[in-house]
Amino acid sequence: MAAMTTSAGSPHGAPDAPRPFLNRRLAEFGTTIFAEMSALAASTGAINLGQGFPDEDGPEEVREAAVRALRDGRGNQYPPGPGVPELRHAIAAHQRRYGLAVDPDTEVLVTAGATEAIAASLLALLEPGDEVIALEPYYDSYAACIAMAGGRRVPVQLRPEDGAYRLDLDELRDAVTPRTRLLLLNTPHNPTGTVLTRDELTEIARLAVDRNLLVITDEVYEHLVYDAEHLPLAAFPGMRERTVTISSSGKTFAFTGWKVGWVTAPPALVAAVRSAKQYLTYVSAGPLQYAVAEALALPESYYEDLRAELRAKRDLLCTGLAEAGFGVYRPAGTYFVTTDIRPLTGGDTADGFAFCRELPERCQVVAIPNAVFYDDRAAGAPFVRFAFCKRTEVLQEAVARLKGLAAA
Repeated sequence: MAAMTTSAGSPHGAPDAPRPFLNRRLAEFGTTIFAEMSALAASTGAINLGQGFPDEDGPEEVREAAVRALRDGRGNQYPPGPGVPELRHAIAAHQRRYGLAVDPDTEVLVTAGATEAIAASLLALLEPGDEVIALEPYYDSYAACIAMAGGRRVPVQLRPEDGAYRLDLDELRDAVTPRTRLLLLNTPHNPTGTVLTRDELTEIARLAVDRNLLVITDEVYEHLVYDAEHLPLAAFPGMRERTVTISSSGKTFAFTGWKVGWVTAPPALVAAVRSAKQYLTYVSAGPLQYAVAEALALPESYYEDLRAELRAKRDLLCTGLAEAGFGVYRPAGTYFVTTDIRPLTGGDTADGFAFCRELPERCQVVAIPNAVFYDDRAAGAPFVRFAFCKRTEVLQEAVARLKGLAAA
């Protein structure tokens, strides 16, 4: 006679421990540090230099384009699955600035921000057990999306050296195994501000071709480059046919809440990503897609002014952080600056989590501990990230508050 089981599935009537609601792939991922620190900012009245969103909206003409689309009834119902034609053509035109010829009908896919683009790409391209090499520290959604796809993440660390973070190409090569399916790159890189050089990208491209790897490149900070040049990997020899390029409007045009991103890739790769994406959001942000199409047509002076403004804010915050006693890694791109807190803690070891949780009470400023972006938490423990995509007067006030640390 078969053993009897309780409703919990235990033989002989013995109760089982309740099964967790969250599946095991996501068990290591709780509430994001961004939610925790933003809540701490709200509860203490601190200046929030943690989460990376601007405190001012983008161009007025782009907002008006969204209003006009709403009033004209464009996008209020389901837009086309790949995205509205106007935006797909604008994205294709945008890629031509890098010498990339993209077919707007077969090689462009509009997504709910870059986050969905990354998730859909990984879900589409990975089989359970496939390895994904990602540059560490990495944006937290990378780890979660790899896990959801059943992949295994393999971190290759960018290491601090001479005031910047560097990629060890030998370490990258050594990380590739027969199980490696793809490389997940982010340049300009969040949180370190590193911009991969032409020589580094050339070697990465050679590795991808030699080992027949796919590459997903997250290029959302492509226009936020100050001391370097943004070079899309897809433009390198042998990479056009194996690269999924991802970007978005949020960082470039300061409309992070709109969540309009995109994928460009060869038709077969776009079709694969679209197969996953259609079961995530299906479509999104219909009227806003028309507005982003107009944003991408802004003159080159818009991008030049954006870079100049953010460069000045970067320099303001970096100078203030150095005066407050932090070790500062001046970013070549993005709108984040990574700092070392060990000069303030007086030792070789430091706890970035504890530091960031105490900082709002000490200085009325919020930052993010970089350890959340590492598998190797000890490697990230001494480092803390600040965002400078805020109004100049807000940054000046934050710098004034942080100077109290040097006097403590």
